[in-house]
Amino acid sequence: MDNSRKKPGDRSAMWRWSVTGLLLLATMINYMDRVTLANASVRVTTELGLDDASYGHMELAFGWAFAAGSLVFGFLADRCRIYLLYPAILAAWSLMGVATGWAGGFEGLLVCRTLLGFFEAGHWPCALKTTFALLEEKDRTMGNSILQSGASIGAIITPQVMKLLMTEAPGSWRGAFVVVGAVGFVWVLLWFACLRPRDLSGERGAALGANGIKELGGILLSGRFWAVALLIMGAQTVWHIYRVWLMKFLQTGRGYDEKTALDFNSLYYIATDAGCFLAGAVSLGLIRGRGLTPHAARRVVYAGSCVLTSMSLFIPSLGQGPLLLATILLIGMGALALFPCYYSFVQELSPAYVGRLTGILSMWVWAVTSPMHSFFGRMADVVTDPAQRYDQGLVIAGLAPWIGVLAMQFLWRQQEPKPHAD
Repeated sequence: MDNSRKKPGDRSAMWRWSVTGLLLLATMINYMDRVTLANASVRVTTELGLDDASYGHMELAFGWAFAAGSLVFGFLADRCRIYLLYPAILAAWSLMGVATGWAGGFEGLLVCRTLLGFFEAGHWPCALKTTFALLEEKDRTMGNSILQSGASIGAIITPQVMKLLMTEAPGSWRGAFVVVGAVGFVWVLLWFACLRPRDLSGERGAALGANGIKELGGILLSGRFWAVALLIMGAQTVWHIYRVWLMKFLQTGRGYDEKTALDFNSLYYIATDAGCFLAGAVSLGLIRGRGLTPHAARRVVYAGSCVLTSMSLFIPSLGQGPLLLATILLIGMGALALFPCYYSFVQELSPAYVGRLTGILSMWVWAVTSPMHSFFGRMADVVTDPAQRYDQGLVIAGLAPWIGVLAMQFLWRQQEPKPHAD
């Protein structure tokens, strides 16, 4: 399969970019359904009589189910028609979001949360298969930036949506879950309104016959694959450490009140979204204006993003004030800018196995990075000064993406086998 082939000739460039906007909405819905429980966690646990351990078990179940779903849907994305598989997956996780509002206790919540994680994992391989099928190589980093930016948008607007939907009445959080979950069904209608089966006719991967298994195995053992695996481990570390611990750092570590911390949290995700779009724009500029190859442009953008996340080194020396907040915003910009580069590197590994490789890498990174939150917490617990409790962990997280720069430098050079369909 020619990695630089032209995309569907009967569709305009404007239409192809509009589809990436639809993918942005899918990512936004994915994150809205994911973080709804976090935004209503106090109400849910209080009304249902759940302790923090039970809440933690639900999040653990979500993470491991996401890892399993990544592998399953990664393989399905290469063998099934994305035109049908993608909306089916999105409808399934939306149904789990709606069902969460009807859960009567811990067991019901646990089942819904587990299935939500499993089905949500299918979004990423399907979305990357779509951008691969519709966009030329030089445009994919920008397309993946648009796709990824939906995560920030979902994280920004969900708290505001929840504030509108949840009243003082007991149980009002249930309606919020139903409304947020139902948004996904609207997306399914938009998908079928915007696309036709022929638009994604070239997105199916190679069959895993004897030769296919051998070729995929060769890719998994290659230096390039492990360069990307280490790259996403670093990117995932900084993104999720700041996502999970930023509020505690601001309130406990630096003494900001809850309202100020919440407002800044929304601003933080606006900054991450800006960084994501900037990554795509800079990549296009380097290709068109400087003559860099798409691969070289991605490596430059990724390294530049690492420079931004490395500003975490200044955190221990900064107290409350604009300089601290500005530094965190720059770190956030760099953190999300890493991801469109990663998605494009995955697409470079093999045109024939984009879905499978996305699923395998997603399973890998969720399995490896999830325990880091426990390690972070243990580090924080041994620090006696509350003002410095989270500093060390945030510094390390900000430096983690450099693992990817080193991995790409020393491992990507190895020659890859050329995959082909059986």
